Amino acid sequence: MKLSRQVLNRTLLARQHLLARATLTAPQLCAQLVGLQAQDMLPPFVALWSRTTDFDPATVSAALDDRSLVRITLMRGTIHLVTPVDALRIAPHIQPELEKIPFRKGFNYGAMVGLDPEEVRAHGEKVLGDEPMSAADLRAHAAALYPGRDPGAVLQTWLYQLPVLQTPPRGRWGDSSRPVWSRAEPWLGAPLDHGYPLEELLLRYLRAFGPATTMDMQTWSKLTGMKPAVARLGDRVRTYTDDRGRTLYDAADAELADPGLPAPVRLLSWYDNALLSHQDRTRIIPDGAAPPLQAFAAQVSSILVDGYLSGIYKTFTTPGTARLRISPRAVWSPRQHADVEAEAHALLEFLEPDRTHSVEILAPGANLKP
Repeated sequence: MKLSRQVLNRTLLARQHLLARATLTAPQLCAQLVGLQAQDMLPPFVALWSRTTDFDPATVSAALDDRSLVRITLMRGTIHLVTPVDALRIAPHIQPELEKIPFRKGFNYGAMVGLDPEEVRAHGEKVLGDEPMSAADLRAHAAALYPGRDPGAVLQTWLYQLPVLQTPPRGRWGDSSRPVWSRAEPWLGAPLDHGYPLEELLLRYLRAFGPATTMDMQTWSKLTGMKPAVARLGDRVRTYTDDRGRTLYDAADAELADPGLPAPVRLLSWYDNALLSHQDRTRIIPDGAAPPLQAFAAQVSSILVDGYLSGIYKTFTTPGTARLRISPRAVWSPRQHADVEAEAHALLEFLEPDRTHSVEILAPGANLKP
């Protein structure tokens, strides 16, 4: 069966809860979507606001404090907000790929070349121990242990080599303080789960992002061995083709969405997984190009209109005001314009309830800077 781009679009939006907001708790949504991007403080909160009803950001802060949610380096070597059980069972799949990075010649201009990886890891485990430690303190230990090396590169190496997570206060609502790191196992009081099969992880990916190709799975995870893992799923997956004849895999019990379903305007945050988890992004980005990460780094975020990336926005604040400026990718109809404006005001009310709000929709392609 061949699937159109429109079917793939609406199915992705439905599984991401971007067609209708869900009545799920933050841990439930994180489990269902295999984590939320959390490189910065704000993105997971906007992801939850855009996907769930009556979202209270204090629930995430409380979950980080009671350790029912954690911020850990996982897919694509980026920080994700996940449940503890996912932290412990996904990390063993990710760690071998992460550990290769620091000893390549291209890493920090070869800063770690010539060192024994196992010796560096052992030093890192001893330094970090069982208690959280700030990056500044870790860097100081790195400088003492490796006086001829860049201590920042040594620190970064440890963060790749050891399954580590960021502890509160960073990640709480409104708190972008510097990271404090802990080894995952002592923080969660449990060992890593090395028995969790890759195929189970991929099946969960399909339920959150599918139908998808094996290259989409690899783009999402940055892991290899997709085809053998999918083969092990047997009749738990079914196959389709896309309009280019490529094989798409999906969970056998997952439903496809009606391509005629209306898709409400949604304002996502920067680095949202809905945009970054496929090699072929045409199901949500009309031209299929990856959103510019440099723009994301500047806290530029995406707007979905009729289900597709159709504009970008950024919020600018002063002590008394919050301005949300929008640059469409094309001309919107009066109805689309009104819907975007209404959703933008709702987001500002969530983000900045104590400031005076303004929403500015600029000409297509206009610069977001005031």
